[in-house]
Amino acid sequence: MKRIRLYRHSKTFSGALVFFVASVMITSGFLTFLFLYLLHLLEIVPDIKTATLTLPFLALAMSIVIGICVSLVVSRMLLRPIHNMISGTRAVARGDFTVRIDNDGTAGEIRELIDSFNKMAGELGSIEILKNDFINTFSHEFKTPIVSVCGFARQLRSENITESERREYTDIIINESERLAKMSSAVLLLTKLENQNIISGCVSYRLDEQIRDCILIFQKNWEDKDISLNVELDEVFYIGNPEIMFHAWRNLIENAVKFCTPGGEISVKCYMKHNSIHAIISNDCTVLKQETLDHIFDKFYQADESHASAGNGLGLSLVKRIVQLCGGYITAESDNDRILFDIELPVPPAGRSGNDTERPED
Repeated sequence: MKRIRLYRHSKTFSGALVFFVASVMITSGFLTFLFLYLLHLLEIVPDIKTATLTLPFLALAMSIVIGICVSLVVSRMLLRPIHNMISGTRAVARGDFTVRIDNDGTAGEIRELIDSFNKMAGELGSIEILKNDFINTFSHEFKTPIVSVCGFARQLRSENITESERREYTDIIINESERLAKMSSAVLLLTKLENQNIISGCVSYRLDEQIRDCILIFQKNWEDKDISLNVELDEVFYIGNPEIMFHAWRNLIENAVKFCTPGGEISVKCYMKHNSIHAIISNDCTVLKQETLDHIFDKFYQADESHASAGNGLGLSLVKRIVQLCGGYITAESDNDRILFDIELPVPPAGRSGNDTERPED
């Protein structure tokens, strides 16, 4: 929990309070003197020199009345921003993140406080929108396969369907069930990683061998699409959690195979450069809009709005979170009919291998 030191600000506020009290006292004293002097000129009160008993009590009563009136007027003016802050805070507590406080006529720390409040309300509003969008998308993505499973399961109960239709419906149920299981696993893993700041179970292993194993998993897929592979993997040792990193490479390569144009090419490179590990995975694809690149790592985001390609929009979100936990970063670039993912990972102290070759930039 972050703690904020308030000593300097409390001194400033105390000074402002002292100034306020002193101003009220001086103002009420001056007005009391003027009022008594006016009464003396009008001969409503006796001579000041002879009025030794009644005058102090009269001055005290006038000072109290005048002080209260001045305090009410001045405090209403000075404390108006504070009252507005209280009203705005109550509105935010009720869930209204559209409230904003007008900071016209304020200066100093009060203005800074109002600006900070408005910024906070805006950020909370953005988070609320993202949360609602996530819940809506999450519900839709889970509801679709569940409805399909239920619908085709009911069809199987019918006695009027043919054997081929029965096999077709059964295959659909199996595919949708597997899709639902993968989505559930991806959501659980992503939730776990988002609430995790340290990766445990780190060991030294060959990163290039792990990437090569992931490529072989999808061999049938890229062979069916007549995709050619350009693989350049240097011998790279890495200290990390093999199981977590496996998810990153698997999702990236699966994404490349899935969206690569038939007969196109996929390029996979891994090498050391400037004390960092670079992994570049690119593939031929249709032209991507800049909007797609801006949201390509968002949860449940799919460039294919028709959902013609199987997927749940969580793979690249997982990849980005895993790379962040490893202290690296990932970027996505598109050059006409090709998309490229560039991953850079920091080299642990014992992470440099004997075959530490450097390559020129692509």
